Amino acid sequence: MAERPIVKYGNPVLREISEDVAEVDQEVKSLVSDMADTLKKAQGLGLSAVQIGVLKRIFIVDLSAVDIAESLRVFINPEIVETGGQVEMEEGCLSFPGLYQKIVRPEKIKIRATDLDGKQFEMEIGGLAARAILHEYDHLEGKLFIERLSPMARTLIRGRLKRLAKAS
Repeated sequence: MAERPIVKYGNPVLREISEDVAEVDQEVKSLVSDMADTLKKAQGLGLSAVQIGVLKRIFIVDLSAVDIAESLRVFINPEIVETGGQVEMEEGCLSFPGLYQKIVRPEKIKIRATDLDGKQFEMEIGGLAARAILHEYDHLEGKLFIERLSPMARTLIRGRLKRLAKAS
């Protein structure tokens, strides 16, 4: 399909809550295809529809760059059913180019979502995949990863955030 521009920090759409997808139709499939092209070009691990300016509850995760056994996963209308443990890892975001921060998130999750065939599925997953899923899920809720930083850490990156917002 086609690559789309990624919405950068400073654009108010990133703070909006995404809407449920009523039906997995050709429009949704085309959107996911565009998202996959966009993610591949950006060399990221995940992308939510809101990051290309579409307020739909869809995100994709592709960890094949770091794990050859992985492939593109599509999550439509996802729900986080359960979380467990905690782990701190460095995290970045395609909407915050060049910004990486240590973030504490649950170590493992159970998620329920719909796939591209319109079938609901549930999975339990941990590690980097769980982190990527939770990061993208936050986007659907209008939350940004910088909101998970301590007040001190946020203060330390305030200047960088102002520059990013100005550039968007």
